[in-house]
Amino acid sequence: MSGRWMRNSLVFFVFLIVVVSLWRFVDDSSPEEPMSLNDLVQQINAGQIEKIEVDGDILIVERKNGSEAVTRKGTEQGVVETLRALGATPEALQNVEMPINRPSQWGNILSLLSGFLPLLLFGGLIFIMLRQAQGSNNQAMNFGKSRARMFSGDKPTVTFDDVAGAEEAKQELAEIVEFLKEPEKFVALGARIPKGVLMVGPPGTGKTLMARAVAGEAGTPFFSISGSEFVEMFVGVGASRVRDLFEQAKRNAPCIIFIDEIDAVGRQRGAGLGGSHDEREQTLNQILVEMDGFDSETNIIIVAATNRPDILDPALLRPGRFDRRVTLDRPDVKGRRAILDVHIRGKPLAKDVDLDAVARGTPGMAGADLENLVNEAAILAARRNKKALGGAELQEAIERLMMGPERRSRIMSEDERQLTAYHEAGHAVTMYFSEMADPVHKVTIIPRGQAGGYVLWLPDEDRTLESYDRMKDQLVGALGGRAAEEIIWGDVSTGASSDLQRVTQIARAMVTRYGMSKRLGPLTYGDREEMIFLGREISEQRNYSEKIAKQIDEEVKQLVVGAYECALGLLRANRDKLELLAQRLLEVETVDRSDFERLMSSAAPEVEELSFG
Repeated sequence: MSGRWMRNSLVFFVFLIVVVSLWRFVDDSSPEEPMSLNDLVQQINAGQIEKIEVDGDILIVERKNGSEAVTRKGTEQGVVETLRALGATPEALQNVEMPINRPSQWGNILSLLSGFLPLLLFGGLIFIMLRQAQGSNNQAMNFGKSRARMFSGDKPTVTFDDVAGAEEAKQELAEIVEFLKEPEKFVALGARIPKGVLMVGPPGTGKTLMARAVAGEAGTPFFSISGSEFVEMFVGVGASRVRDLFEQAKRNAPCIIFIDEIDAVGRQRGAGLGGSHDEREQTLNQILVEMDGFDSETNIIIVAATNRPDILDPALLRPGRFDRRVTLDRPDVKGRRAILDVHIRGKPLAKDVDLDAVARGTPGMAGADLENLVNEAAILAARRNKKALGGAELQEAIERLMMGPERRSRIMSEDERQLTAYHEAGHAVTMYFSEMADPVHKVTIIPRGQAGGYVLWLPDEDRTLESYDRMKDQLVGALGGRAAEEIIWGDVSTGASSDLQRVTQIARAMVTRYGMSKRLGPLTYGDREEMIFLGREISEQRNYSEKIAKQIDEEVKQLVVGAYECALGLLRANRDKLELLAQRLLEVETVDRSDFERLMSSAAPEVEELSFG
């Protein structure tokens, strides 16, 4: 800020000198009606002069006829003495008014400055160049400094009360907090606290939040940095930043160093395109060295987070470095309920809100998803000019996150509406009459996201394992839409393309990954090849013969075709329910769970068969 102020001041000062110099040059350049002193004396003696204004050696003459002239006295003598020496009579001089202006020192100063103007301009340019060079040197010196952000532990903003749905992880990390608060208790028993804690879990499960909660509970300084902030294009910068970070931590011990997305620098060495001497690996080597340099009295805990522990270098995971692993998985229904309680703090809720139902209706959502859900519901309530979040807004937010926003403006022909209604009704009816399928919560033909309509089905309880019969019923339900089109019109449309893709993936996984084929037996087929430096699956390597490949294709086809025949049979046997639900969708566009179950359990009236097109 001070350097910028100095540069601006210098530029303004030089600009001022240039303006004043130009003004003086213009002002002195063209005198009006110049005259000689001898002519002036003659006019004084003739009584033609009214006033002479003296400004230094310049005489501004005003005649009695109103005209003016300018001349210079040209000597160091006074004005009267000069005029007398040239022949002006004392009587004539007495009739002339002579105001004398005192010479201004500013004129002399500005004249002096204008003379030195080139030197000032040259000196100013040299000064600016030196300042810029000095700033570049400072930036070069700071290039290897750590970019970690330090948060003081005096006023913790996040504690364990702000973290929900991860009770086991909090219990694991409570030991870290206790060690930072009372290290003597552990040292007296000869215990060694883990130097590093690696938090593992899918994105959005609260790994960063948990690390800040540990720092808030312990009341210690908290250094936060991302793994990618270590690495630059210049070799050695990352290692320098690691050294600087650990030096800062030692000066502020006890403290916590949090490295988010450590897989950016902690990937297995020797797997990169640049061999074993690239910048990332040098940074990792420096981290390993610094962690080995800790002793039992340092009181520095390193907490790192990643969602790819499988690609980390084994040296990071050995005892003495990141020797404790804490898993933060997606929360179950109880955990989601606790997370919702955290995120609705300070938000008004309507009386019709059932957070238990919201928790049950959001399987697979992580903490970040639930936070976004509550925020979306608050935005919707504000848009609708409501004073509190209602159940309708929360349900709408769930569907927005799963499927995208509604597209009521999309224009659909009557034929397309009928096709969509029967297609979605086919999904819902086959799932209802499939014994192991999940309950249907909503059926709609309102376009949302990329879908022209959809069926929302949710499990009554969380599951981590799937059975063979349940996966078969998933195939039947996914093919119900295409089966309904064939039954009603004897033809099929492109609307089932995503359904076919999904059933093919499920059926192939059943055969090649889960060993659910009686013909091929309980074996897995195909090794998924991963490039560690890319951190993702590239392709599947075939470890089986062409004969087995043919059998796999036949088994996958048999599963899909069998599920399709089952869907056709269920819909033919319950065509009245299909017609009833489709007509209801054409009438109201959306059918909720209670209305759907009432339609499925009631006797269907006679419905006129419709033809597409």
